[in-house]
Amino acid sequence: MRSFFIFFILLVVWGCTDQQPSHNYSSVDVRILFNDSVSIRALEVMEGSVGFAGNGGVFGAIDLKSQQIRAKQQRFDTIFPEFRAVAHTKTDFFMLSAGRPALLFKTGNQGLMDLVYSEDDEGVFYDSMAFWNDMEGLAIGDEMNGCMSILITRDGGNTWQKTPCAELPEAIPGEGAFAASNTNIAISGDHTWVGTTESRILYSPDKGLNWQVFNTPIKNAEPTEGIYTLDFYNDQLGIALGGDYTQTDSLTGNKALTKDGGRTWELIADGNIPGYKDCVQFVPNGGGKEMVAVGLTGITYSQDFGNSWLNLSEEPFYTLRFVNDSTAYAAGRYRIGLLSFK
Repeated sequence: MRSFFIFFILLVVWGCTDQQPSHNYSSVDVRILFNDSVSIRALEVMEGSVGFAGNGGVFGAIDLKSQQIRAKQQRFDTIFPEFRAVAHTKTDFFMLSAGRPALLFKTGNQGLMDLVYSEDDEGVFYDSMAFWNDMEGLAIGDEMNGCMSILITRDGGNTWQKTPCAELPEAIPGEGAFAASNTNIAISGDHTWVGTTESRILYSPDKGLNWQVFNTPIKNAEPTEGIYTLDFYNDQLGIALGGDYTQTDSLTGNKALTKDGGRTWELIADGNIPGYKDCVQFVPNGGGKEMVAVGLTGITYSQDFGNSWLNLSEEPFYTLRFVNDSTAYAAGRYRIGLLSFK
């Protein structure tokens, strides 16, 4: 009877654990779909297409079936904005410029883009944006007046309000977020995590109504160090990558994992690859074990919660988004590629 009881307990534990087998990828095919003199750091998977935006005011979409690309150029006065962040709802596509002035556009009539928010104060610099649902979203920017800049919309992106510093944690002077791949924000349900240049995590459990700060062990002694990218598989398991884009081969203090919703973090694969990366994403249907990171040094893959990594390709990209568990789109300097993992 005692043996049966132990067996029953083990069976329950086994049944409650994610037992999805690893995809065990060993290679990736890269097909370049778009070549142009534009740097693209923001991709967004939408219904039937992948939206993108970059510098020179360039933005557009890739049809997921035909791979046909439609590109346009957005102008504001005499400015062609540098877009580093995009997002979408069921009805609209959004893009946000970096630098001053900050310009946030949404889809208007006949496919044109309408300016729905602008900010021209000294020091303004927005880095990333995301939506919790079709009505509520946020954008994150660098520290101004003692707190990180956080814009919130509750009406589907028609209007945006800047959160007062009195309602936010105090920022470290000069703290910001690297606008490297539009992956400084991670969302799971109502939970939100923001990675900063000071290797801190701003966390909200309730769609931006309340915020607190968690620390990570990712190095940030130099201005070019800190958290560059993060992703969460669910409301508990997350990964953050950092490093130094001026020292891409440095392998220490740049990869960390959390299993308690971002409250505590542990360094992983310390001293081993990868070095600096711009973007990390969990592989869909990988049980949280599998993740892919991209950067100027290529494409790397882990199938064991980031404890070890495999270099799959030297193809350089800034950002990546999966459309299923074996296909992703990646963008970088002068190009967008279709990635097929095998």
